[in-house]
Amino acid sequence: MQLRKRRGNALHRTKQNSPPGGLKENVPQRNRQHFHVDLWFCLTLQNWILDFGRPIVMIILPLEWFPLNKPSAGDYFHMAYNVITPFLMLKLIERSPRELPRSAVYLCIITFVMGASIHLVGDSINHRLILSGYQLHLSVRENPIIRDLKPASLIDSFELLYYYDEQLGHLMWYIPFFIILFIYFTGCFTEAEEQKKIPTSGWLLLGPSALYYWYLVTEGQITELFLLTFLCMVSMVIYQQRKGFSPDSNGLFLFCSFSVTVFLVALWVVYLWNDPVLRNKYPGLIYVPEPWSYYTLHIKKNH
Repeated sequence: MQLRKRRGNALHRTKQNSPPGGLKENVPQRNRQHFHVDLWFCLTLQNWILDFGRPIVMIILPLEWFPLNKPSAGDYFHMAYNVITPFLMLKLIERSPRELPRSAVYLCIITFVMGASIHLVGDSINHRLILSGYQLHLSVRENPIIRDLKPASLIDSFELLYYYDEQLGHLMWYIPFFIILFIYFTGCFTEAEEQKKIPTSGWLLLGPSALYYWYLVTEGQITELFLLTFLCMVSMVIYQQRKGFSPDSNGLFLFCSFSVTVFLVALWVVYLWNDPVLRNKYPGLIYVPEPWSYYTLHIKKNH
């Protein structure tokens, strides 16, 4: 009886010491703050293959392999991305050195999957329009294959499709994506000097990671969202440094990737600053052309 009682008391103490959020915080920080080369490598690799590689594989593979009324190879890439990316981001959150708001993370993941799925449908149809002569550097109503449609109300339907694909889908996809990265970043601060260095594997991944984020920002037309996230990260670094903390190797890798991305986006804008066609396509306050619009305007028509 005494042995059973002692076990019951020990179990009671364990439950009292467990954090209510369910994310472990009493795991030694030394074991949890090493550089997550496996997750960063998987994220970078699948981003390049399943996201950046989607339109490329659709262009390369013969059209007869994937009829226009069936999903294309890029669609299957997108489906895989919609499953693998949220899984990897949840695994990244699990490795945070401190407890994170679980409800906010789950809500972001759910919204992310919904937005990416909306984009899957819109992007799939948009690719078929490109194969039929749709030009990405022109607006919906200015495209030759769209403006002569009868009845004219069909043009409104294609504008709605564009809205779901390029605006609503992107916002529901990328806002939770960057929120999750920022939430994770807030837990990547330490006092230990040995944990503030990016290993060689991290430096090797830094270039591909930053280049992908450049593509994400420019093609997704989310410059404002990205810059806001980066400014929040800078503010967090300043705030934590006043308390004596600095980013650990994972936080430093994420921060450096975003810093290089800002530089790449600036170079892209300067390179296309005087392009009259793209200026007309992107008339907003912040001028950041899409790479695929540049492709259809300057590369595709020259081949």
